[in-house]
Amino acid sequence: MNRRDSLKALGLGTLSAGLLLEACKTDTKKGAEETTTAAAGDEVGRQPFEVERDKKLHADKFFTTAEMATITVLADIIIPKDDKSGSASDAKVPDFIEFIVKDMPDHQTPMRGGLRWLDLQCLNRFGKPFTDCTKDQQIQLIDMIAYPAKAKPEMAQGVAFFNRMRDLTASGFFTSEIGVKDIGYAGNQPGKWTGVPDDILKHYGMENVKASASM
Repeated sequence: MNRRDSLKALGLGTLSAGLLLEACKTDTKKGAEETTTAAAGDEVGRQPFEVERDKKLHADKFFTTAEMATITVLADIIIPKDDKSGSASDAKVPDFIEFIVKDMPDHQTPMRGGLRWLDLQCLNRFGKPFTDCTKDQQIQLIDMIAYPAKAKPEMAQGVAFFNRMRDLTASGFFTSEIGVKDIGYAGNQPGKWTGVPDDILKHYGMENVKASASM
């Protein structure tokens, strides 16, 4: 799988999706310890109830330790570390996913069900849960669900889960500091007018206009 190249396109697409529109309402760069000590109303442009809600979301836990370990392995399979940038876990994508499923509860049942499906498949095939499998065994199973058009019908639940996991991973990564640098996004910048390009002036026989205008 050429995961990084395919996920760049996916990540850029999800930036305009409803998932990110909701997720970006909260500054996900702040750790739980920072948000829990912030006084209501201290954050500019935010209502006290918004601050309190985020404090509660950060304080609560949804995934178990074992589930978070699986999410971390999956996220790093989807976006591994390379010589250009860090992995999904380096960008704290697992923490992002933990927050999102609390902020958007519709993700909870599909995610928890998918994680259990993954472990059950591994137990049936390899005799151990996903995180205890070898890297080759993990990739073997992931390759069965990573390509919807090629997946067998009996793998439909796994395909749906991995699609969701991939979307969440891309959303978390490409809105992180590491991910933004990875795609070279520089943000909105003011334009700089340097005059009509030389080739256009030459096309209209006006190449001397630019020179005379600067005199």
